[in-house]
Amino acid sequence: MARFTDAEIERLKEHVSIVRLVEAAGIELRPHGKDRVGRCPFHADKTPSLVVSSKTNLWHCLGACQAGGSVIDWVMRIEGVSFRHAVELLRNDTLPLAAGSPVKQSTVRKLAAPVAFDADDRALLGQVIDYYHTTLQTAPEALAYLKARGIDAAEAIAAFKLGYANRTLGLRLPEKNRVAGADIRTRLQRIGVYRASGHEHLAGSLVIPVIAPDGEITEVYGRKLRDDLREGTPKHLYLPGPHRGVWNEAALAASKEIILCESLIDALTFWCAGYRHVTASYGVEGFTADHLAAFKHHRIERVLIAYDRDAAGDAAAEKLAAALIAAGIACYRVKFPHGMDANAYALKVTPTSQSLGVAIRSAEWIGNGAPPPITTTAERAVPAADPPLEKTPSVVV
Repeated sequence: MARFTDAEIERLKEHVSIVRLVEAAGIELRPHGKDRVGRCPFHADKTPSLVVSSKTNLWHCLGACQAGGSVIDWVMRIEGVSFRHAVELLRNDTLPLAAGSPVKQSTVRKLAAPVAFDADDRALLGQVIDYYHTTLQTAPEALAYLKARGIDAAEAIAAFKLGYANRTLGLRLPEKNRVAGADIRTRLQRIGVYRASGHEHLAGSLVIPVIAPDGEITEVYGRKLRDDLREGTPKHLYLPGPHRGVWNEAALAASKEIILCESLIDALTFWCAGYRHVTASYGVEGFTADHLAAFKHHRIERVLIAYDRDAAGDAAAEKLAAALIAAGIACYRVKFPHGMDANAYALKVTPTSQSLGVAIRSAEWIGNGAPPPITTTAERAVPAADPPLEKTPSVVV
């Protein structure tokens, strides 16, 4: 969520000229003592009843509507927007001013919409993901979350278009009481970005899209940054409807041996540590027909199941292994310490590349006969054409 300090709000109230804002709205003002007066746009004003003070930088209607306030109140009323939206508009269109500067900016421009209103649904979802991706790169809270989880490598952020839904998407769309605003919100609801309530579905979440080889966004996962949420608020979200696609499908084409995690954050943990041939289910029961079809299509020979080491993860791993073996795919079970998942283990036991390497080499063979050798190494996972993998700072929890 965009956050504004009290000092920033007060600075806007002081340094944005209310006189020029009113005049920019097409209202003619004339001197009246120390103030200026004009016709109030918020009711049928036959005689000038809008009083604007350059000294106090406030406005007030002495007529029927009795409205008034600061430059923020003016923008809220004239544009039909919320307090937060009004501050966002003013902040993005007010030049940085030195403390005590008497210069005042006058105009408010609409923030550019990040989506094309005539785009089809596939392109529209892609544009939203692009917006979330851009937002993450300037959001300290989201970058801090990635660092705390050990998945803040710039290479990973760029490669998988990681994003952040900070609740500002709606600020850049026409208001819902306008035809264009209602239409685009209806379409965003249809593709799952908005809910029927009018709220962003993934608001407050790290956003991890699942991108098909042809560039289509087939699934989107959101993980709330904060854990101190209202009771019952889910921390893990996906687009409505059945899961589609396979995350990091390019890895399946590059290797006959695949690490399969329970979650996308666990898969990113392996990837950032150098184990690039990794993908993920969509939760403990989230191995889909799309996963199995992709494994068969790319002729995967071995799967290292790196699900959480808890009762649910163990049961799901056993069930999944049976299905994969039946499909002719050999399986190993990567076993973390009890109660841990890949990310928690990597954060606890550093350096990450070595700790995950130990877990891989210690994986338990599932099947009959002699186990095929595990070939996974961090070095092998990085293609020769790639630049050296950036070292992610160790995080100990």
